[in-house]
Amino acid sequence: MSEFLFQYYPVHPTTWVYLSSLLMIGVYFKFSRFWSVRNVDLILLILLAPGLLMVHFGELRAWREQNSATVSATVDQAEVAERLGDASPLSADEFAKADDDTTGSVGAPAVRSSAMAGLDSERGNLAALDANPVSNPLATEDGGESAEPGPELQVASLSGKSVMLIGYIWLLSVLGIFLVRLLLDPTMVRRPLLEPNLSTGGLAFIGCSLLIFLMANVINSPVAEVDTAGARSADQLLSGVADADLTKYLQRHGPGNAILHSIPSFVATPLYWRAAQPSNARYIRIAKTMAIMSHLAIVVGIVAIGYQHFSSMKTGIGVATLYLMLPYTSIMTGEVDHVLPAALLVWAILCYRRPLAAGSFIGLAIGVAYYPLFLLPLWISFYWLRGLMRFIAGTLATIGVSVLSLLLVSDGLPDFLGNVQTMFGIWWPKKFDLLGIWALGWDPTYRFPIIAAFVAISVGFALWPAQKNLGTLLSCSAAVMVGTQFWHGYGGGTYMAWFLPLTLLTIFRPNLEDRIALSVLGEGWFRRRGPQLSRIDRAAFTVLR
Repeated sequence: MSEFLFQYYPVHPTTWVYLSSLLMIGVYFKFSRFWSVRNVDLILLILLAPGLLMVHFGELRAWREQNSATVSATVDQAEVAERLGDASPLSADEFAKADDDTTGSVGAPAVRSSAMAGLDSERGNLAALDANPVSNPLATEDGGESAEPGPELQVASLSGKSVMLIGYIWLLSVLGIFLVRLLLDPTMVRRPLLEPNLSTGGLAFIGCSLLIFLMANVINSPVAEVDTAGARSADQLLSGVADADLTKYLQRHGPGNAILHSIPSFVATPLYWRAAQPSNARYIRIAKTMAIMSHLAIVVGIVAIGYQHFSSMKTGIGVATLYLMLPYTSIMTGEVDHVLPAALLVWAILCYRRPLAAGSFIGLAIGVAYYPLFLLPLWISFYWLRGLMRFIAGTLATIGVSVLSLLLVSDGLPDFLGNVQTMFGIWWPKKFDLLGIWALGWDPTYRFPIIAAFVAISVGFALWPAQKNLGTLLSCSAAVMVGTQFWHGYGGGTYMAWFLPLTLLTIFRPNLEDRIALSVLGEGWFRRRGPQLSRIDRAAFTVLR
């Protein structure tokens, strides 16, 4: 961006958390109704940021610790070799390989080696701190150091894994409150129209500006080799060549389609930027294009839902702007495996009046991420009285295409069956080789009761609420995707894009009790919405105004 804007520097993640939080409060907080549920929801959204930052910087600190250990071991080996008269300790290639082996073994999603830029910045800050005793909280008047460190340095003394563990606990605690909030949402009958404090034009301007800056960061950010692992893996799968290192890296996605899981992702946060670029520009273009299109699909889908289903363009633009404003969107801009399933779920909600299309989007989301499979009891119950066969046909057709696509990357029937097993997660919950909080001290055995409770809630949505409408479809779908975070074995809690768009739509939705399948769907496969639905839309909008 500095090529277009004079002396422009990307905003640091922590700085963006403070700025976006203040902006969210100014635009969306209802000062005239201080104790409204809307304000509580806004505070909960802001409280997600500290946990995300702790996970984010905990990964960086853990990488630094392991990298420092490798450097120390290499220096020790060099000293021993020198004393023994050996002039060739580790070669440069061997040292680089040892450095690569440390990356990604932290117990959380692999930290990019491009974090070296952030480490250099930290070293510069520490050097400046030592050079300036006045600003050093440990410095005393005589130039020495105090024996008792302050609370800030006590926190800084924690290991990277400890910081990540605290971050994950923070995230799951806030998500637990969100889960209760979403489960109670169907009981909230009174839904007053609380629009954002800014005009429609102002919201659109801020939203477009945020989208341009976020996507410009994606376009201009350098990409490391590991960031294009998904694109390279897809190319190798289609060509019949397998790479064990790439396969190990892509296992962090969990169950899913072997082809669709080869999704390129990269972090567009300035903390991870570096000058070096991978040699293959084609993979870079694929990665950046997928990231931009996924976010654009979410934004367009949210605005369309506000206009078509909420009868309020301002609400749709306001929700889309809030999504772009969240610190999570800024930090995880390039994580396509987070954003693509979210885009498919948003478009399934947008097309809920066309069961065939909605089922197709749900089926594709299941193929990409597997976890939307647990949405089927809820959606089947919604279409039970009308549109059920169309929804099932669309879902099965898309899942069938995803299964058949595995033939392209399978070497014989046993390999194909193994890929199908991986796609649907047909195995007992794993207790080894996990990431996220389950690799930071929590016993993976505790996943079993959490999974049992989650499955009970998912199946229970087939019976409760008894009469489902668009509002319950939104809130309960968001609740299911929030529930997956508690037992997700590969970084659960950080995959917030899976539920954030649906949660934001739930927070801002009007009363949608009249949007049931019997009233909004036609009886046939090709019948479009009739005059009855138009009258319902106008009546609902009149009541809200």
